[in-house]
Amino acid sequence: MTDFHDFTKIIKDTTPEDKQNGALNTPIYMTSTFSQPDLEHFHRFDYARSGNPTRESAEQTIADLEGAEYGYLFSTGMAAISSVLLTFSAGDHIIVSKHVYGGTYRLFNDILERFDISHDYVDLCDLKAFNRSIKENTKAVYIETPSNPTMDVTDIAAVAKIAHQYGLIVIADNTFMSPYLQKPLSLGADIVVHSATKFLAGHSDLLAGAAATSSKELADKIYFIQNAIGATLGAFDSWLLLRGIKTLGVRLDRSSSSALKLAGWLEKQPQVKKVYYPGLKSDPGHDIQKKQAKSGGAVFSFDLGSQQAVEKFVCNLKIPVFSVSLGGTETIVSYPPKMSHAELSQSDLQKDGIKLGMLRVSVGLEDQDDLLADFKQALEQIKNLTD
Repeated sequence: MTDFHDFTKIIKDTTPEDKQNGALNTPIYMTSTFSQPDLEHFHRFDYARSGNPTRESAEQTIADLEGAEYGYLFSTGMAAISSVLLTFSAGDHIIVSKHVYGGTYRLFNDILERFDISHDYVDLCDLKAFNRSIKENTKAVYIETPSNPTMDVTDIAAVAKIAHQYGLIVIADNTFMSPYLQKPLSLGADIVVHSATKFLAGHSDLLAGAAATSSKELADKIYFIQNAIGATLGAFDSWLLLRGIKTLGVRLDRSSSSALKLAGWLEKQPQVKKVYYPGLKSDPGHDIQKKQAKSGGAVFSFDLGSQQAVEKFVCNLKIPVFSVSLGGTETIVSYPPKMSHAELSQSDLQKDGIKLGMLRVSVGLEDQDDLLADFKQALEQIKNLTD
């Protein structure tokens, strides 16, 4: 595609040319199978698990926005991550960001280990530690940046440079940023994965996962797993995803601006022990985040010091939804120890810096001043717990 700016590219990608009828939106091909001319000649599509025109349109959009040659869509974010990781074989070793989504922990610890695909969790902010962790059978490094929920920032370009010296594949989870704010492939990553449920879809109305790469060899492996296992995205959900992506840029600009304002205000409040947000100049990952992404994004975490304070604070919020997930039009507050990272033991939570007083906030499209006033009144209710 022509090298448009991101806002233009998003709209052009989600408004493909319908040469037959001139429709502005991709048609929804609600069919499980496709008729063929005869025994010797077949159309491009034969069975919807292997390919569907609506899904293909959305896959091409994901690829183009990430600056990739190939894109693949799956039924959930974990289906996308699992499918990419199942391209590896018994005996392979993968280095994983110390802080990743709880479902990713579960996949590595409880499933891949049973197939003799081993791993080590490493603080990828420490390049020396990463270098030391590379083994003879290491095949890949899995990055999540910013990490969930501690918002640690990994220098993608620096990790990729080291990884490629050893012939390792670099996989980056770009869920928190989306290709609008961060493009890992341009920084040296080989594969990008998403929970497209989140900011890409953007409306808390569907589940989807995505993977993208510019390597034909890696693309062939991912497609083989996608087709063989069959955790593909349906035609209607592919259409919904395209509709959601149309507003990706405007949504993230507004939500990121609000997140910066809220995080900056929370950082100054005595009831708050710590704010985790790379958009803040005080954050240890700020300089790297500024170098590799447009902003700090729409998600931050903060520590109120205790579970008791969390419970009282959440009960007094009026605007945000208290729920799992993120990336919707509504502000969502979640409690990582019992939600996104419930799979982790108390000792693992402590070791990974996920404290019992931590809340994660995905900022939506509500008025900034309304959100700020709501957080302020809820914090007032826990003042006696932190004095």
